[in-house]
Amino acid sequence: MAPVPQARQDGDGTSPGAPLLRLRDAAVSYGERPVWQGLDLDLRPGEFLAVLGPNGSGKSSLVRALLGRQPLSAGTLSVLGRPARKGGRHIGYVPQQAALSAQAMVRARDLVRFGMDGHRFGPQLRAGAVRRRVDDVLASVGASGYADVPVGMLSGGERQRVRIGQALATDPRILLCDEPLLSLDLHHQRAVTELVDARRRSHGTGVVFVTHEINPVLGLADRVLYLARGGHRIGTPDEVLSSESLSELYGTRVDVVRVRGRIVVVGAPDDVAAPPHHPAHETHRAAETHEKDGVRP
Repeated sequence: MAPVPQARQDGDGTSPGAPLLRLRDAAVSYGERPVWQGLDLDLRPGEFLAVLGPNGSGKSSLVRALLGRQPLSAGTLSVLGRPARKGGRHIGYVPQQAALSAQAMVRARDLVRFGMDGHRFGPQLRAGAVRRRVDDVLASVGASGYADVPVGMLSGGERQRVRIGQALATDPRILLCDEPLLSLDLHHQRAVTELVDARRRSHGTGVVFVTHEINPVLGLADRVLYLARGGHRIGTPDEVLSSESLSELYGTRVDVVRVRGRIVVVGAPDDVAAPPHHPAHETHRAAETHEKDGVRP
């Protein structure tokens, strides 16, 4: 795990070194169908947790639960020592890339500013202080050069830099990233992961990084939560991403192949991964079913 600067106590109910997130015997179900259950998990300051699993395994349900948008069916969840709630300023959220629609003509700096005051219902910050803070945030994620460009004119990688800036605008204790690498080339994947890693190392921010692409974060992840329908595994990447661990999880033979420092998972139910040497599939795509995960917020 990265070195952890002294934790803050900003009225958030935690003490230095205490878990930022805590789930105990937690479960989410839709009707009578359990998505995941029996989940015990702590996230420590400065920890990088990668969340993996096929479509339909409950990754999106976990994201919504941590954001206070999805109630648990069983168990408990605390975020910074308190029940999860919508709009908490101490969680920075980087959503999946989606169609821009109404946001297409919003400038990059406007998105970051919304990250600062979008949750506020009381007095707003002074305009000068807001502008200075927005400029500082954009500079920290390398987006100053297109601060006044409409988001719809930015590349996917540039938009993700702005989204990370928006998530960091309130100086959060937890950074929740929901598939931030989708549709990005390797260069921009590396840029996004480096920004996230730099933040947790410099500020002790806990990171929950949901991804289908394990290899871009393999060297950063302290632990992995692997979700699959019917179960889950938590541990270091070596503990979880092994043939023995995933074979037990899926109840059938699964092979984890390591090639030149990269990982491919093959042999799981409905697996469609190409052989390990195929560059388009140097990621884990085990048991991919194309089933969507419950109801979107």
